[in-house]
Amino acid sequence: MELYHALNRGVEKRILFLDNMDKARFVHDLYEFNDTAPAGNAYRRFSPMMEIRSPSFTTPRELIVDVHGWCLMGNHYHLLLSERVESGISLFLRKLNVGYAMYFNEKYKRSGTLFQGRTKKIRITSDAYFLHILHYIHLNPLDFLKEAKSWRQMRVGSHAAALKHLQNYRWSSYADYCGKKNFPSIISKQLFGDVFKNYEKTISTYLKDIELVEVKPFLLE
Repeated sequence: MELYHALNRGVEKRILFLDNMDKARFVHDLYEFNDTAPAGNAYRRFSPMMEIRSPSFTTPRELIVDVHGWCLMGNHYHLLLSERVESGISLFLRKLNVGYAMYFNEKYKRSGTLFQGRTKKIRITSDAYFLHILHYIHLNPLDFLKEAKSWRQMRVGSHAAALKHLQNYRWSSYADYCGKKNFPSIISKQLFGDVFKNYEKTISTYLKDIELVEVKPFLLE
């Protein structure tokens, strides 16, 4: 199995998620488009302005990727993916980006490209990168917390405040890894669950001694 860290930004670094409805729509798309069925079916079923509901399990699906981790930020997203079918990651990202752009453009009465280009993908090729990448994705919301904005420089002003912020940030897979059901239908936890038995404790220890030096050359930002 090959594991990839995928990231894409809004064109000209524009904000992709203007409210929680937008974030919820993108999360729904993470579920809906992870299917070998043509994306057009999903476009017909879900209007850009409809209320977002929990994903339905009534329709059988054939997954094309496993989503091992994810995080939504203001102008970009992070995904941690592996393929279930040949070229599954490329297919999934294409459906995801096109689908969300259609929703966004219709909702906000705009036209044109929403994302800055093809989604960047980098293969996880070392043990060090593997052990850090899920934490890195989950720590991104610390950019929104004044006391922890320097976490990439390995400085976190308030460990307790950082943990609380991560626990309260709904738009990532962090809560699900900590055993608190958030969007459990989106992710596959087996791969990292076998490595990090108590994720809440693991991330707490990691925050006290952040070690990003080894993986900084591989980060996509």
